[in-house]
Amino acid sequence: MRNLKLILEYDGTAYHGWQRQANGLSIQQVLEEKIAVMTGETVKVIGSGRTDAGVHALGQVAHFKTAATIPDVHFLKGINSLLPRDIAVKALREVHPSFHARYDAKSKVYLYQIVNGPIRPVLLRQYAWFVPGPLDLEKMRETAICFMGTHDFSSFCSTHSDAPDHIRTITDIRIRTGSHGLIKLMMEADGFLRHMVRGIVGTLVDIGRGKRFGSDMQEILRAKDRRQGGMTAPPHGLFLKEVRY
Repeated sequence: MRNLKLILEYDGTAYHGWQRQANGLSIQQVLEEKIAVMTGETVKVIGSGRTDAGVHALGQVAHFKTAATIPDVHFLKGINSLLPRDIAVKALREVHPSFHARYDAKSKVYLYQIVNGPIRPVLLRQYAWFVPGPLDLEKMRETAICFMGTHDFSSFCSTHSDAPDHIRTITDIRIRTGSHGLIKLMMEADGFLRHMVRGIVGTLVDIGRGKRFGSDMQEILRAKDRRQGGMTAPPHGLFLKEVRY
C-alpha cells in the first residue's frame, strides 16, 4: 500500500466542514468519492484536523492509503480534473508509510480576515468578517500578547469540544493591516480547539471596540468558563493557512 500526502486549498462556503457527516456535504466526503473514481477503492482520507462549516483552507494537509500504482504527477492532474472548482489539490506525493497528517503535525497556522470600514465588502464578503466602526488596533495587539504561551483555553473554545483537555501553546500571534480596511490576524499553536481561534478573534474585536479591557484577559483565562470570553467570530473569515511537520 502506498501512502499519499495531499496539500489542499478549498473554499468552505458550500460545505459542512472537513469531516464526513450525515447531515451535509463535507470536504472529506468529496475527496474520498473522487479518489474512489480514480482508484476503484474505498479509501479514507485523514486530515490534519477538522475545519468547521464555512471555514476555508489554504494549506490543509491530508493522507490516504492506496494500492493504485498511478504516478504522483498523473494522480495530481487526475484528481484536480474531478474535483469541484472550490476544492484543489496543490501538491500530492508518496510519503513514508508511517506518515500521519494529524498525529505528526507539530503546529498549525490560522489566518483570520476582518474588513473594518464604513462600507461592507463585496468581493471579500465570503472571506472576511465585516466590522463597521472604529477598532483600536494597538489595544488589540497589546491584548493579543496575553494569549502567547501555554494556557487552558476553555474560556475561548466551544463548550462542545471533545478534546481531552483544553491546554494549548500559542507560539505566535500577530495583527497586520492592509489596504481598504483589511486586517489579518495570524496565529500559530501546537494545536487548536474547536472555535478557539474564532473565540479569541471575537474577544479581540470586543477589545478594539472598547467593550472589554485587555487587563481582564488573565482573569478570563483563569476562569476556564466560555461565558467569560468574548463572542465567537463568524466562520467565513477563517483560513487554515499551513500545517507544519
